[in-house]
Amino acid sequence: MEQRITKRIKTVSEFHRSRGLASPEHPLISVIDYSTVKRPHDIGEVNWMLDFYQISLKIGLNGVLKYGQQEYDFEDGTMFFISPNQVFRIKEEPVPHAKQSGWMLLIHPDFLWNTSLAKRIKQYDYFDYSITEALFLSKKEEQIIHGIVKNIQQEYQASIDKFSQSIIISHIETLLNYAERFYERQFITRKISNHTLLDRLEDLLNGYFSNDQAVSYGLPTVQHIAKELHVSPNYLSRMLTLLTGQSTQQFIHDKLIEKAKEKLSTTDLSVSEIAYELGFEHPQSFSKLFKNKTLLSPMQFRTSFR
Repeated sequence: MEQRITKRIKTVSEFHRSRGLASPEHPLISVIDYSTVKRPHDIGEVNWMLDFYQISLKIGLNGVLKYGQQEYDFEDGTMFFISPNQVFRIKEEPVPHAKQSGWMLLIHPDFLWNTSLAKRIKQYDYFDYSITEALFLSKKEEQIIHGIVKNIQQEYQASIDKFSQSIIISHIETLLNYAERFYERQFITRKISNHTLLDRLEDLLNGYFSNDQAVSYGLPTVQHIAKELHVSPNYLSRMLTLLTGQSTQQFIHDKLIEKAKEKLSTTDLSVSEIAYELGFEHPQSFSKLFKNKTLLSPMQFRTSFR
């Protein structure tokens, strides 16, 4: 299998040069109009890595972005969020007779230095490798995002003073918060993909408790389940909370209690044996969780079926 090289772009200025653009008006932050971008000849032949954040909205493109383990088709009104030091690959094919448009916002981490956003930006789930889908915007949402990005551009193009950084940071925070809101809307409106993930979660947990994985590996953790589903733990918990009202941990516990009830009512296994088969190291921990969930001890529950 051919090994792709990874091209690393360290600065905003270097990115401008690689795309045939004039030098940026600010060395640490830049809004780029997609219609002015020249694609490198090897854009689809290599992997790319940036030392800065890239937020982009692309229109009039046809192609695929490979980011982490996911592939995303470009669509009108589609936003992507890429973090520093993460590898991605692009295969773009311009749509015939379509005008390529949109923008990308580049933010070097040094611009965020000594601000509250420097740490908080890493908490936004959509910058994660494992996010399962890009953000699809309505026309109204596009207008809101366009307006914020325009404000950012106008601010750094104006005369820089002691207020400039804090004002731009405020606009970036507003942009990220709107993206958070729109992603949450997407969790609700794109129910098909979310319910597909829910079905996969059900199948995964059923298999985990039925195929002796619990005996071998112990209780399933949120991190393990998220990794198996190729999503981030935060994404999974947010999706489940919106669809079921439960966190991932609560969902796992409910599935575990469901399996425990099945074993208590249909087998003669002892409580200790059932606890072991479900991944518990100590039967007391199993009994405590079972009683917290059902208000009955395992033996009381079993007796109710005799």
